[in-house]
Amino acid sequence: MRFMYLVKHPGRSGNPTPELMEAMGKLADREIKAGRMLDSGGLMPVQTGAQVRIADGKLSVIDGPFVEAKEVVGGYAIFELRDKEEAVASAKEFMQLHLDHMPGWEGTCEVRAFGMPDGQGGCEAEVADALAAS
Repeated sequence: MRFMYLVKHPGRSGNPTPELMEAMGKLADREIKAGRMLDSGGLMPVQTGAQVRIADGKLSVIDGPFVEAKEVVGGYAIFELRDKEEAVASAKEFMQLHLDHMPGWEGTCEVRAFGMPDGQGGCEAEVADALAAS
């Protein structure tokens, strides 16, 4: 199954320490060599981004920073893993690096499965609709 990890944190958590960056690099190298990590990356600050929205039937573009943002997505990773249990275990190992190398950091690693064309990994309503249409 394919999973995406979204690393979220309060907007003012600071840049990763050099020690954390080194530890994350070693973990990423191991996971890439094992064929589990397919992609990963850190994201630029929200000030450099934009949101494209639809509200009240109108399309609009809002440049960052975004006032209502309580959490910021700081990075992501995409993995190919056996199941949710393996994905959660891997996310815990990744988050432990933050505890070990960036004391005081707070954040979340959200683990989400990709919806697949065969219906696996999708929400129940989407799977039911896809199966009914085929």
